[in-house]
Amino acid sequence: MSRPALVIAALIWLGFAILPALVDDWQLLQLAQFMTYGIFAMSLALIWGQAGLLCFGQAIFFGGGAYAMSLVTMGMIPFVPANTWLGLLAAMALPAIFANLLGRFLFYGKGLRGAHFGIVTLAIAVIAERLAINWEFIGGFNGLMNVPPLNITVIGEPIELIDGLPTYYGVLTLAILVFAILAAILSTPFGLALNALRNNEDRAAFLGYDNARLKLAIFTIAAAVAGLSGALFVAQFAFASPTLLGFGLSTEVLIWTALGGKSLLIAAFLGAVIVRTAENYLSELLGPSWLLGLGALFVFCVIFFPRGLMAELLLRLERALPGGRRRG
Repeated sequence: MSRPALVIAALIWLGFAILPALVDDWQLLQLAQFMTYGIFAMSLALIWGQAGLLCFGQAIFFGGGAYAMSLVTMGMIPFVPANTWLGLLAAMALPAIFANLLGRFLFYGKGLRGAHFGIVTLAIAVIAERLAINWEFIGGFNGLMNVPPLNITVIGEPIELIDGLPTYYGVLTLAILVFAILAAILSTPFGLALNALRNNEDRAAFLGYDNARLKLAIFTIAAAVAGLSGALFVAQFAFASPTLLGFGLSTEVLIWTALGGKSLLIAAFLGAVIVRTAENYLSELLGPSWLLGLGALFVFCVIFFPRGLMAELLLRLERALPGGRRRG
């Protein structure tokens, strides 16, 4: 990231940090939920915007993280204590392991790319949802209810993140941490290799890059991030259901990321937060027709801002600052 881009990102996170001074507790809880979706959007932007892998089944990992968090914190796994930190670890590890195993088959075995990769991940998302519906151990169609909230210890005192302010800052801290780690990864030679893969896969292979290895690595990392967002979701909503694994949520995150901008992690994050906020206002303003309003907004942005509405604004702002990039 260029220095102006870092400054812009820092100002955006600072804006989120001071936002609690302007809204009430109920709105803070809503914003915490939306930021959870923002982390989810960053996971898709990582593989779609940076590596060119359009995944139609990203909810597989979101839902997998949600169920892993639920099972651990509800004490349903033998010999594993009910603990928030263990739940978060499991929520990241299990989707990452599944993505790594799946990726070895898709990238090494079949060498899938483009639309074929998207179609396969879509099919897997549908299968995962159906399996969850028929698996009684995880609640079947009704899912798992009464999932405990995040429980952390501060200065020896356990704190449950239920109220708006602590929940908001807890989710915001994790969102900033995820962004910082992913931005650091993308600033390495590995990130440069991902750009080569995204721009021209055949040329990247000709230049000596191991495309399958690159895809597998970024697919695994993105799955871990999506799993973390799923864990934060169940900790706030207190339930996990099969729909969290399915195609519907995968489609939603595609819209958030496309509207925000898949090329910038912070733009994808903002896209999720803004679209979820807009959905609330549109549903109040337009009633049952709110989906039409959202669809019109999506079509408008795709036509006039193909790079994403937030990405376009952020890139223009970056170019206007001293030292900002002049192209792209």
